[in-house]
Amino acid sequence: MISDHGLHVHRYGPARPVQVLAVHGLTGHGARWRHMAAALPEVSVAAPDLIGHGHSSWAAPWSIDANVAALAKLLEGTADGPVPVVAHSFGSAIALHLAAARPDLVDALVLLDPAIGLDGEWMAEIAAAMLASPDYPDAAQARAEKENGAWSDVDPALLDVELDEHLISLPGGRFGWRISVPAMMSYWSELARPVVLPDTTATTVVRATRTSPPYVGADLITALQARLGANFDLLDFDCNHMVDQAFPTEAAALVRKQLTRR
Repeated sequence: MISDHGLHVHRYGPARPVQVLAVHGLTGHGARWRHMAAALPEVSVAAPDLIGHGHSSWAAPWSIDANVAALAKLLEGTADGPVPVVAHSFGSAIALHLAAARPDLVDALVLLDPAIGLDGEWMAEIAAAMLASPDYPDAAQARAEKENGAWSDVDPALLDVELDEHLISLPGGRFGWRISVPAMMSYWSELARPVVLPDTTATTVVRATRTSPPYVGADLITALQARLGANFDLLDFDCNHMVDQAFPTEAAALVRKQLTRR
């Protein structure tokens, strides 16, 4: 793991120029990609903690644009050319903006249950709920929230890894995720920004069929189909929102497909 351009970057695979960029979702961290990377042992993967997450800087601004700038600097310094970007949820919004702003850095997109262009009232409700209850009295409650939510179909052993990596003790004896709550408030608003589309970048969207309510709406699919045509693929996975955790090997196969098509 290295610190680069203000981002803490988890590196997997051989010590060579970055071949794949992996971007986690809101409230997550880059080490979540270790499971997918294990199925790509010959591939050099960079998986940064986004701004306000994990061990990266928690300093403002907290925006999609700030993360795009940081990821662009990371790729400029570590990759030899454009690379496939695999991203989950909010990370997919950042990946789409990165591809639109810097197509010279992005060879393809693999978007796992992407969250972008979402309803503003819905995002306000989620932000208010997090602000009212940002932490937990004990680790058991933190685990139960995930088990009964988006992580419901993830291998319990992977959830153990998540808690070991990402859950921390807070002052007063409570527990919380290794995130900046003020940054999360800003990011929920960012998810209500209009959809941004790449011009020609080959894009695969995985829709998690058990996510309720769904993040991937018909408007996003229609827009990508109209913009990209044959460069767009839509796949349905029978899982909840945490696609990269529920199906790490299948996610790796989608990334490998983009690496081998060139």
